[in-house]
Amino acid sequence: MDLLSVIWNVDPIICKIGPLALRYYSLLFVAGFPLGYWLFIKFYKKEGVNVDLIEPLLYALLIGTIVGARLGHCLFYQPDYYLGSWEGFKEIFMPWKGGLASHGGAIGVLLAIWWYTAKYGKKNGFDMMWMLDRLVIAVCFAGCFIRLGNLFNSEIYGNETSLPWGFIFVRRGETVPKHPTQIYEALSYLILGLILLWVYARKAHKIHRGWLFGAFLIGCFGMRFLIEFIKMPQVAFEEGMRINMGQILSIPFIVAGIISIVVSYVRKRPVMRSNEPVKNYCPPPKSRR
Repeated sequence: MDLLSVIWNVDPIICKIGPLALRYYSLLFVAGFPLGYWLFIKFYKKEGVNVDLIEPLLYALLIGTIVGARLGHCLFYQPDYYLGSWEGFKEIFMPWKGGLASHGGAIGVLLAIWWYTAKYGKKNGFDMMWMLDRLVIAVCFAGCFIRLGNLFNSEIYGNETSLPWGFIFVRRGETVPKHPTQIYEALSYLILGLILLWVYARKAHKIHRGWLFGAFLIGCFGMRFLIEFIKMPQVAFEEGMRINMGQILSIPFIVAGIISIVVSYVRKRPVMRSNEPVKNYCPPPKSRR
């Protein structure tokens, strides 16, 4: 009996000019940066931060994301190949050959934000957690784009399924429908980003600094942990593992998210900058002696 399914045989290359090829993945990967740039213009203007500071932020995030994601893939998933020979080691510096890990990208972004706030934060009235609360909103939409790029590459898909939206990835030699886990993750990131943006815009007076960051870590890596159960192994050593490397790397981020939310309620610092009070924000009443 034939199953309902989507025959996916899209060429990942949009066009070629000589030896250069423009890929959907590259275009979607880069698309997250102008969107994040636009969001931060809105954030900075809303809270009175100098918008000229966005340009160094963009460069820091671009470098941190690419370097972190590349090193994350090489060190977390295939250290034997990249560190086992000189030829493999040289390929660490060739990200165009494929291989980027979101967990490594997350670490790279954290380091980039740490550098940025150390350089610009104190004299402009914001700290690292203030930055992270806003950055994660942009990261959600960027993550959505990247997973759609994985779809165009016919990579990082799931196990066999009989569901009517299963994809047959022809370019990978598949003949049976597989879970389009790229779409599952893309939708989860999109929904999470819209929720966080709505909370920032409408409910900032009801939460505290660090809550948005914590909610992102729990939502993003929690969904990643669950979706990994139906995802095919990315590298050979994951076969036979009860939980794979993606899930193992997600656990510390989920724990960090829980800690961030707990700390936000303990410290009770306003989400907005201290010199830009949140509209309708009511500080807790002072105790009377």
